[in-house]
Amino acid sequence: MLRIYNTLTQEKDVFKPIKSRTVGMYVCGPTVYNYIHIGNARSIVAFDTIRRYFEYCGYQVNYISNFTDVDDKLINEAKEENSTVMDIANKYIEAYKEDVAALNVEPATVNPRATDNIDGIIQFVKELVDDGYAYAVDGDVYYRARKFNDYGHLSHQSVDDLESGASQHVSKEELSKKEDPIDFVLWKAAKPGEISWDSPWGKGRPGWHIECSVMSTKYLGNTIDIHGGGEDLKFPHHENERAQSEAKTGEHFVNYWMHNGFVTVGDENEKMSKSLGNFVTVHDIVKKVDPQVVRFLMSTTQYRRPIQYNEANLQAAENNLNKLRNAYNNLKYRLSDATDIIDMKLEQEIRQIQADFQDAMDDDFNAQNGIDCVYELAKLGNMYAQRPEVGKDTVTLIIDKLEKMASIFGVVFKEETLDDDSVQTLIDERNEARKNKNFARSDEIRDQLRDQGIILEDTAQGTRFRRE
Repeated sequence: MLRIYNTLTQEKDVFKPIKSRTVGMYVCGPTVYNYIHIGNARSIVAFDTIRRYFEYCGYQVNYISNFTDVDDKLINEAKEENSTVMDIANKYIEAYKEDVAALNVEPATVNPRATDNIDGIIQFVKELVDDGYAYAVDGDVYYRARKFNDYGHLSHQSVDDLESGASQHVSKEELSKKEDPIDFVLWKAAKPGEISWDSPWGKGRPGWHIECSVMSTKYLGNTIDIHGGGEDLKFPHHENERAQSEAKTGEHFVNYWMHNGFVTVGDENEKMSKSLGNFVTVHDIVKKVDPQVVRFLMSTTQYRRPIQYNEANLQAAENNLNKLRNAYNNLKYRLSDATDIIDMKLEQEIRQIQADFQDAMDDDFNAQNGIDCVYELAKLGNMYAQRPEVGKDTVTLIIDKLEKMASIFGVVFKEETLDDDSVQTLIDERNEARKNKNFARSDEIRDQLRDQGIILEDTAQGTRFRRE
């Protein structure tokens, strides 16, 4: 029975989809003014892993993740680059797609853009104004937060505390327009020269929070199964989304609110910041580090836990990933001489590991316990592969379960092959030298291949290789 930690209830709630065997997920996407950083990647990988587990369990997942393609950051970036907001957005959307593909993230069902939904945003805001939940001042439109009786519940803060905080952080100009310091903007009046659209309140553009309410309800309905994002989005973004959505529709907005933990950088657990010089983009990382290793580090950490991004943890992730790769290749190698024997006891152990894996992942997607089951299966596979005689059906079963379980963490196995005929010639020559007891030449060839990054292993079934 799958249980999900719900930020709203602060409990692990039993998952009950709105539609049988179907999951509607909305995950807040990036503001596309720059390359995504490692913190963005954490959220993207975490919810892709969750999505993959749902699919492993047989669910159809409608996965919606937006692009915020109009915003103060985009406007400022366009000015700095002497470009347009749309050109900046298009550039970094393409970069985003390349970066997440490198991390083996499944494409979203839909990646809606805010600028493609302006009419829907204006209509949404208009209905809030008509119903008394919002008001216009000098071309800006604000939401009356206090009118929503449950405001603050998602982030578990009192309205009085929120008011005190807002009074300290909001500019005097904005405070003078608001009826209440905790009110938030739905529509922003355009400044001279800024990108804008016509609206009942004059030329302007959407506020940040409204776009997600419009796009999530457009693609998934007034009530959705899961809404996800980083821990930093609980307030104000998700709190405001919930307030404006439920005020507009009169229906419960989200059944399960999910938030992933932060990423710190370096050995001192520093928060990532450009000013500290530790700002790490995925675009740069994947040029230096195997993207599968980055993905593996993030996907094998339970999504609510923080991640320390540093060399030691990357190395540990690479070592563990290589153990799985080696187990896979060991099993693939043994298929060549497998027989028709059947090991019922071992196959029962394999299915028990699979059941333990599902129990772990059903507990709020506990990836750390889940990957331990995959390691156990790989260990079992390695031990079996060393037997003098192995059964083809048993080897195939282990490979199948290993592939399917590891794929949830983004692992794609590739059977090792030699692209260079000269390398295979050397291996054949070495085999002949060993046969003739010419061990000096045999060792010479082994060392020569090791220098090329190819490690030879002499087994009872013959000589095999792996890349270092």
